[in-house]
Amino acid sequence: MNGQNRNDIYPGLEVDIILKKDQRNGNRTRGIVEKLLTSAPFHSRGIKVRLEDGQVGRVVEIFEEG
Repeated sequence: MNGQNRNDIYPGLEVDIILKKDQRNGNRTRGIVEKLLTSAPFHSRGIKVRLEDGQVGRVVEIFEEG
């Protein structure tokens, strides 16, 4: 699942994000969502989040729980 819809993302969810510094090379960082930073219901490049370890980036993939 992609990370373009805010309704699909919530604190505690495991996601892959792309950090600002990795936008050109596409390196992903995996972590747990601490807070959603994008207020819009949809964003074409992914909803911006802060991970529990403090890193900030846009969600590119959501991992289903369960």
